[in-house]
Amino acid sequence: MNIVIIGGGASALMLASLLPGKSVTVIERNSTPGAKIIVSGGGKCNITNAVMAPEFFLADPSFIQPSLEIFDQKVLLQWLERRGLKPMLKKGSQYFCKDSSRELLTLLQKESRKQTFLYNETVLSVGKRETYFYVKTDKRTVSADAVIVASGGLSFPKLGASGIGYEIAEYFGHTIVKTAPALVGFTVQKEQFFFKELSGASTEVVISVNGQTCKGSLLFAHKGISGPAVLNASLYWEKGKIEIDFLPGFSWKTLLKSNKQLSSLLPMPKRVTKAFLLQFKLNDKTGSKLTDSELLLLKRLKHYSFAPAGTFGYSKAEVTRGGVDTAEVDSLTMMSKKAEGLFFTGEVLNVTGQLGGYNFQWAFSSAARCARFLRGR
Repeated sequence: MNIVIIGGGASALMLASLLPGKSVTVIERNSTPGAKIIVSGGGKCNITNAVMAPEFFLADPSFIQPSLEIFDQKVLLQWLERRGLKPMLKKGSQYFCKDSSRELLTLLQKESRKQTFLYNETVLSVGKRETYFYVKTDKRTVSADAVIVASGGLSFPKLGASGIGYEIAEYFGHTIVKTAPALVGFTVQKEQFFFKELSGASTEVVISVNGQTCKGSLLFAHKGISGPAVLNASLYWEKGKIEIDFLPGFSWKTLLKSNKQLSSLLPMPKRVTKAFLLQFKLNDKTGSKLTDSELLLLKRLKHYSFAPAGTFGYSKAEVTRGGVDTAEVDSLTMMSKKAEGLFFTGEVLNVTGQLGGYNFQWAFSSAARCARFLRGR
């Protein structure tokens, strides 16, 4: 049985690693595999998360559950440790490579070394005649009994991202759920341009967007706002307003009894507090001297509502939201319900995880589910 895997990222490499004894050809448009692995997590790759459940994904829970059941974070960590890589637990529940992302890439390359890799080749199209697939690249045509599309999404085009996976899916009659940059910063409207002047400052917030709550730090940036809470919020935002609580857990009683200046009392960097006071036309006075009307203005910080202008775009997005409609893919095999022998794994599907290792886990789990089926064929 000849198998072709389109893409050389996390899902493709895991799939190739889990198919020993099978004739597998991996086609990657870059000169080396795992470009996104290398740059992720600040170069240390956030592999997975100790807390794993469908609720951390923007996806149909019934679709992703079968993959997580057979290859969750515990199974993944055991698989890695048996091969000499022991990820480090950081930031509470996130697992990273100890020294560098290259540790994970090297391991995956070693595990898949017996497979054939075609680098610097761009897949142009995939066709099917009778029971055979024909994968046309800019250099050759490869025939296969099965084709796995593990080409990822549109994020990080400079790393080789493309929409070929969606094009292949559409050719075979699949629906593509509208794609958008996700886990990405927001640009701002004119009313929030003062955010740009606060570039580099960070503060803890709670963001409410489309019925979801995202907690963590917000980082003011040259283009608008970023940071973990914002990146997660972008996963659920399409258009319209978001609401930010800049003072989570803050006690107003403490403020009203204090003789300290507001810029010292509020749990934000002083320059951030002063910027908001300027916007609200409030003086930096002691908390005990606040009038009722001034307090009402200040309480806007608990419910600061505005509509982002947009996002930083695919060039800055960690993942792509949307993709191949999972209703048209078998959750137990990852095979297309429209073309026998055609499979989809990883980010190309309409499954997007929150920040914190969830997208890599999905890449590995979906590959494992697909590999289990292919090993039995």
